[in-house]
Amino acid sequence: MGYRGPIACSAAGITYRQLDYWARTKLVEPSLRNAAGSGSARLYSFRDILVLKVVKRLLDTGVSLQQIRSAIEHLRERGVEDLAEITLMSDGASVYECTSTDEVIDLVQGGQGVFGIAVGRVWREVEGSLAELPRERTQVQAAAGEGSEPAAFEASDELAQMRARKQAS
Repeated sequence: MGYRGPIACSAAGITYRQLDYWARTKLVEPSLRNAAGSGSARLYSFRDILVLKVVKRLLDTGVSLQQIRSAIEHLRERGVEDLAEITLMSDGASVYECTSTDEVIDLVQGGQGVFGIAVGRVWREVEGSLAELPRERTQVQAAAGEGSEPAAFEASDELAQMRARKQAS
């Protein structure tokens, strides 16, 4: 399941113009479906929207686009499960990844970290924003007839799968 551009913008707190620019410059591209010409719609996953919101937060704190690109590339290399466990710290020039409280404290005590973004908290914010917003099946799911029943529709949703895993643990 995915979310169209306007829904992704709403959940990430960005403008459609920002979304379009970031997709065209490959900063954050939709992983489910990219635009294929006039009239086609991009389709963003939950993880894509999470990354969009992290980019927005970094921009709001004055981090350079070059450093944001580097940080986003690092996030792409990590799995979805790992993202909720990290805190991104920055001094405005560089972005650092911290996976424990001790790392955050060491960075702040070293005088390097000025602000931090707890990705797990951003995750929960995006999850809450998307809970009531409409989503769309990918073309592959629609062609295969997946999601024709409401239960199957929910089960194939990335966000619903994450919630089910959380409840099972």
